[in-house]
Amino acid sequence: MEDSGTNAMIQLRNSVEKSGFSTQNCSDATMMRFLIARSMDVSKASKMFVQWRKWRDAMVPKGFIAESEVEDELKAKKIFLQGLSISQLPVMIVLANRHFHAKDQLQFKKFLVHLLDKVIASGCKGKEIGNEKWIAIVDLRQISYKNIDPRGLITGFQFLQNYYPERLGKCFILNMPWFFVSVWRMVSRFVDSATLKNISIVSNEEERRIMIEEVGEEVLPDEYGGKAKFIALQDVLLPHLHD
Repeated sequence: MEDSGTNAMIQLRNSVEKSGFSTQNCSDATMMRFLIARSMDVSKASKMFVQWRKWRDAMVPKGFIAESEVEDELKAKKIFLQGLSISQLPVMIVLANRHFHAKDQLQFKKFLVHLLDKVIASGCKGKEIGNEKWIAIVDLRQISYKNIDPRGLITGFQFLQNYYPERLGKCFILNMPWFFVSVWRMVSRFVDSATLKNISIVSNEEERRIMIEEVGEEVLPDEYGGKAKFIALQDVLLPHLHD
């Protein structure tokens, strides 16, 4: 299996290079993420990689999105970066009742890049390996209809699937109200099976206990059974991940 994986990686690099894009700065772990996301199909993985590279060059020409470009989204203080889980994965918390429909869709998309890049950077020990994953906790407590943003949710999942393949380790959804169930059913139709299997809707005490054990009390805020305080995304200082 190891030899077949190595051969697939060599074929993928050759295919991407023939398309006019360099893979010199991409680790084997990065290339393998694209292969895994496309079930080790070299042709499909190559197409996905090239599409990602074109998107990245257009969306993030400087190699990173600065806070100054996403100030309106950061102002809401809806995202928190808590540190590393028991299994050493970055833990991100989303307070959905602080999210509203974005008036500026481009800024919202840049915010997603800023957020996801920073989560990845928080899991790197000095230098990105290429296969880093993270844990997300989405808290739907006290949301109302004005917080429901199907377009934003779909965009977020599309970014994950198309541009950050094999990055989501686990997503726990907490406190889902009855009126959000139909929204989730609609949104989940746009989520691929590989991503869906990593999403857990926490609906009882046993599932909450499993979440606490998997994430760890040291990084979970006390609202979720942990010992930590919320740490806003913008309060975490990290070097930018450059392409």
